[in-house]
Amino acid sequence: MLDTIVRPDQGPRADPVGPPVTLTGPEPVTLMPVLRGDARPVGAYVLSHGTVHYRPVVDVREVLAIAALAIVAVAVTRRRRPVIGSLHMGHGGWVSLKGVPAPALKPDSRPWWARILRARRLVIEPTTARRRTSCARPS
Repeated sequence: MLDTIVRPDQGPRADPVGPPVTLTGPEPVTLMPVLRGDARPVGAYVLSHGTVHYRPVVDVREVLAIAALAIVAVAVTRRRRPVIGSLHMGHGGWVSLKGVPAPALKPDSRPWWARILRARRLVIEPTTARRRTSCARPS
């Protein structure tokens, strides 16, 4: 009965404590493995120098599953910032963009006195002369 535990609702199960293993050497140590219901090791009791310590076993599959769940949770809950901030449209059709840097100023190539006087270049645009053709032909 020491190697099998019978429960009416679950059927026969293996003993949760495996057979003790004694390690010989200058200081003898006894290991008693602790098993899960499916005979996977969960940890071990280490008996040495008259003291007992429990050492858990790290299950790599569980650690990877928890890490994968954490990564998925972070990816789902992480909110990306929009490229531009909020967009507001005002009266008359003007648009206000929040969170956008100001546009770069155009370099001013005017001399200092023209900037003070706010003078602008006088540019005469050439006019295109249209030839007038009469509808009547000379006879």
